[in-house]
Amino acid sequence: MFQPKRMQTILKYFFSLWFLFIFLTSYGQDEKLVDPSDTIKNKYLPSAIRIGTDIISIIKSQSGNRFDGWEINADIDFYRYYLAFDYGSWARSEELFNGTYQNEGKYFRIGTDINFILKDPDRNMLFLGFRYGQSNFDETVNYFFTDPNFGDFQKSGTTSQISGRWGELTTGLRVKIWKGFWMGYTARFKFAPSTSSTPGVIPFDIPGYGLTEKSTYWGLNYQVFWRVPFRKIN
Repeated sequence: MFQPKRMQTILKYFFSLWFLFIFLTSYGQDEKLVDPSDTIKNKYLPSAIRIGTDIISIIKSQSGNRFDGWEINADIDFYRYYLAFDYGSWARSEELFNGTYQNEGKYFRIGTDINFILKDPDRNMLFLGFRYGQSNFDETVNYFFTDPNFGDFQKSGTTSQISGRWGELTTGLRVKIWKGFWMGYTARFKFAPSTSSTPGVIPFDIPGYGLTEKSTYWGLNYQVFWRVPFRKIN
């Protein structure tokens, strides 16, 4: 069930650590790596946007009937810091011991990454990051019963407009393959799931996160991107 105070405390804690980490990495950067000809203004101007998709979601959708989904990924650079955004669709079906479960919804993630590969003309990335995730979805449970007097019958329950949210710590790699074509992966440590709009009912699965009963979750995306430049990098 949704616990706003718990989620606010967690977000404040991680954002505080994250901004402290950004400050320390910026302050402690070796001055030899800084090009004196770069101005602060030009250094932090975005140079390109990358737009891509997750291959694992596509493979999972084609390999069976239990999952159907897709995900679009994008990021934009501010020197070594990247603003990242993901948007996806998620539908899952599960067989229960006395019925079936289905959900369907959309989700997004937004956050930042820090690139630890500096002064690479290709802007390849080895990064750490943080994401805030949120989803909106519906779920349906069908129960099958056998009564000695009335025989077999079915009961269904549907909950609509459920809201879910969670946090993520991320790490991964982005590598330029050819011209604007990039490939890479993102590993995700998901934590602190919560839901709202579910009085008396705890959802089984949160799109974008996974099983609600797990307080932490590991995820992996293997992504392909196309980079669209805004300006040349000196």
